[in-house]
Amino acid sequence: MRIRGGRLRVGRNAADTSGSNGSGGGGPVGGPSGGAPTGSHTTGGPTPGGGPTGDRPPGNDPTGNDPTGGDVAGGDTAGPASGGRSSAGGGSSAGGGSSASGPDSAGAGRLVSPWPRAAALLLAGALPALAFPAPGLWWFAYLALVPWLLLIRTARSPRRAVLDGWIGGIGFVIAVHHWLVPSLHVFIVLLAALLGLLWAPWGLLVSRLLGGSPSARRAVAAVVVVPSGWLLIELVRSWEGLGGPWGLLGASQWEVSPALRVASVGGVWLVSLLVLAVNTGVALLIAAPPARRTAGVLLLLCALSVTAIWAWAPRPGYADTVRIAVVQPGIVAGPGSVARRLDRGEELTRALAGRGVDLVVWGESSIGAGVWERPETARRLAELSRRVGADLLVNVDARQTDGSGRSGIFKSAVLVGPDGPTGDRYDKMRLVPFGEYVPARSLLGWATSVGKAAGEDRLRGDRQVVMTVPDGERGLRIGPLVCFETAFPDMSRRLVRDGAQVLVAQSATSTFQGSWAPAQHASLGALRAAENGRPTVHATLTGISAAYGPRGERVGRPLGTGASAAEVFDLPLARGETLYGRFGDWPVYGAFAALAALCAVEGLRALRRPVPEPPGPPARTAHGSPERPGR
Repeated sequence: MRIRGGRLRVGRNAADTSGSNGSGGGGPVGGPSGGAPTGSHTTGGPTPGGGPTGDRPPGNDPTGNDPTGGDVAGGDTAGPASGGRSSAGGGSSAGGGSSASGPDSAGAGRLVSPWPRAAALLLAGALPALAFPAPGLWWFAYLALVPWLLLIRTARSPRRAVLDGWIGGIGFVIAVHHWLVPSLHVFIVLLAALLGLLWAPWGLLVSRLLGGSPSARRAVAAVVVVPSGWLLIELVRSWEGLGGPWGLLGASQWEVSPALRVASVGGVWLVSLLVLAVNTGVALLIAAPPARRTAGVLLLLCALSVTAIWAWAPRPGYADTVRIAVVQPGIVAGPGSVARRLDRGEELTRALAGRGVDLVVWGESSIGAGVWERPETARRLAELSRRVGADLLVNVDARQTDGSGRSGIFKSAVLVGPDGPTGDRYDKMRLVPFGEYVPARSLLGWATSVGKAAGEDRLRGDRQVVMTVPDGERGLRIGPLVCFETAFPDMSRRLVRDGAQVLVAQSATSTFQGSWAPAQHASLGALRAAENGRPTVHATLTGISAAYGPRGERVGRPLGTGASAAEVFDLPLARGETLYGRFGDWPVYGAFAALAALCAVEGLRALRRPVPEPPGPPARTAHGSPERPGR
């Protein structure tokens, strides 16, 4: 029996809208003798809401589910009235379907209590963090979201689905950013609670598309729309004010060659979409038997798509090589650390003389306040450049004045040649919230008393810069980035479009030694290289320093967090343009289109939904009749 004209509440009996248990009161639908008991609703009779029963016309399903699937409010109705059985929670039907809200659906009966369910959701949301460095279980990314999806699928109501998305989002944020705890302390819980709200509507979307017994049509929609919803979450939290694009799921695939090829076509966004599509398909295989064949076909299509990209996507062509040295002084702490770090950097740079390097790169904040103001500092750096035979790209964290006359603390990449600073300077544009400035300091300034938030806000630059380094008869064009700017795909793409031949990132993760942060940060260079088809150098004060070729492949030997050394990398220069470099963030626009299409379909179905007839007056019987005994 299909119910028409009304919408069942999630968790109510499809055959007994009075709310009584199908096994109590009037007994199972059809009763022991196979006939409908008094008050039960059979095909052809009126529904409690006054609407006629019978089969729903094709394409007129108010819940948006496939009309042929018998779905009501995300779940299935009971089977035929003469043989179906429905529990109070919307249990399994005679036809084998199950309600998304019933205790028989995918473990809902085991996780009905709020606190155990919340704990399970926090853990499920945290699981994807294992796919990132340093654990580096990249393959786990394709399964890590499945427990979270299955839990949301069993939500008893839309409100519960929203809550499931939020709680899982809190677990994800804390796990991916746990290394911030020494700096933010309890503030990270508030931060996670705020950012976790981004996953609340995603939880509703997952429940809507994966709940109940999805038909083939709904399975296809789920594999497209659920990843699209996640991608928009990644886009929103990529805003600098919300912490930037750290922990994008696609970034976990930084050392997988096929994934890097995918990144060259659609950036890290396309990799995230594919990873989410696989997770959604696996969840359908596990929990939705009617959609298993469809899910299997969709997973095969994902694999074929990656194979096609691997075979036909344009590859950067190699033109020449460039030799770039990275100087990593290591941990230098205590009184006078700024001057001692400069001394150590100078010592390591001198050892590069005679090695034919074209550029020497120092890490972020390699020259600090007090040292930069001294005239002898510029002379020392110029002497180093003459001795090595190459320009130095240093990084200054000190009070300065920029070209527009603003004075304050800037983090600046400064190019120094044999005659001193060349005038090429890039001021960091995207600052780390709380680490380099406090958003709305008048309201959140108290964060400085409970953590290591910036005591004074840094000033930001107003434009990106491509620098030209003398290299014999040619000029090497480099695109500098500072710290977590390597996490923003658009910044690297802009530099390459402006003519940068090598992307150079200067970073300092000394605050987070012993955590997963250094490895995660260094891995971002592989993605930026693959996206743009340009080699990338990642230079740090304390590790991990590394270099990557134009296809994202690792070049040379990285310097770990325990090293105090200089390393030379021979990087192949590339020519040509990747598809991502040409078309940009097109997967994001595709995700918008998929969600817009879903909203349009739902809107059309809502307009076509028949208006239920108003309920008629209650039946009146003679006083004292057998049907209604006298009072």
